[in-house]
Amino acid sequence: MSSPQPSNSKAFIGNLRNGIWLFGVSSWVFGITDRSIACLSDGYLSALDLTQLFTAGTFFAAWLFLKPKSRI
Repeated sequence: MSSPQPSNSKAFIGNLRNGIWLFGVSSWVFGITDRSIACLSDGYLSALDLTQLFTAGTFFAAWLFLKPKSRI
């Protein structure tokens, strides 16, 4: 009778990983959009603005590569 327990916990952990990853993607998209609007609001891009956008874009790309594998 204990065999359904591991599959339920594995399914829960898998759903939790996917949920965290999707929340992270939406957070990164919001953050990059917010930074882009803030950087472009004054009419020109400075070196600091470009560095912030490049860093956020790099971390977002790295987050995309951390997508949990599907077990289907």
